[in-house]
Amino acid sequence: MINIGINGLGRIGRSILRSIDPSKINVKIINEINPDKKNIVYTTNYDTIFGKNENKFELKNGYLCNKFHKIFISQEQNLDKIKFEKFNLDFIIDSSGISSNVKKAKKIIKKLSTLQAIIFTHCPPETDFQMVLGANEDKFIKKSHKILSSSICDATALAPVLNIINKYFKILGGFITTAHPWLNYQNLMDGPSVSWSKPGSIFDHYALGRSAIGNLIPKPTTAVDETLNVLNLKKNFIGSFSYRVPTSIVGSADLTIKVKKNTNKTKIISLFKDFERKQKFNIIKNNFDPLVSLDFIKSDYSVNIDHRWTMVNQDLIKLVLWYDNEYGYSRRVLDQLMYINNKK
Repeated sequence: MINIGINGLGRIGRSILRSIDPSKINVKIINEINPDKKNIVYTTNYDTIFGKNENKFELKNGYLCNKFHKIFISQEQNLDKIKFEKFNLDFIIDSSGISSNVKKAKKIIKKLSTLQAIIFTHCPPETDFQMVLGANEDKFIKKSHKILSSSICDATALAPVLNIINKYFKILGGFITTAHPWLNYQNLMDGPSVSWSKPGSIFDHYALGRSAIGNLIPKPTTAVDETLNVLNLKKNFIGSFSYRVPTSIVGSADLTIKVKKNTNKTKIISLFKDFERKQKFNIIKNNFDPLVSLDFIKSDYSVNIDHRWTMVNQDLIKLVLWYDNEYGYSRRVLDQLMYINNKK
């Protein structure tokens, strides 16, 4: 049994908690700055997107409990003040979104001898390694990579796809447009958009502060930069652009990639089908059905390639991807945890 702690019970933290297999992973402590413990229980049990929690939690003597878990609730503002040392943890998942926690995590990993790694569910600077399963896990070194980034949902979807294309055809360049659902730092009505990763600061991309429910909001994206970082490819040779769209779940990406070796649609589809058959984790799913975004809700895969829109013109490849930016991403975080635990 693997013992873990979770810092931050927001959208990703709760999604990870709902996705845990209690026969393999035991959550010992959750730290959440929400001062109302009853509200923590409520938001864990009921969710507008994913519905009711099948294994309902209740509050017992300061613990979050159901038939599988008895989890101590901590409410510290600072990561380095959480009493992790009391729980004999193998892993800590930091899903708070606060970038400055990396420096504090480096002190914690030195202090707690049982810890294998601390995993951040975004891309803060100064982590030891950024992992995307299906793209670069073979580069992970257990002895030296202790503070990890599990990357972002877009890179988790993009990196395995681009890795395959680059391996067989050599990417020369391209353009990627993502469509990402709204996030909880956005506004119902127009106003400043306040950063979660850097608390107290305002995004200098002012358009992001406009009403999330009423607009398609064009914005820059780090998705391609993080993807190229994972694949160890030079930056800026794939252009990127994003829309923050007025939907609550499921992201999409439109890729147009120029490659060195000519190919055709049949070869491309065959290549991804072959990967799907052989993969060890639920990374790629090939779709041929006439689906829309919400049909991919709770997809257990990092990315669904919608081959209705696959087009190939010799050295140009166009693909359309779908991914559940919360559930699918959270499943890969837990897969990473299991991968690290089993790694020698």
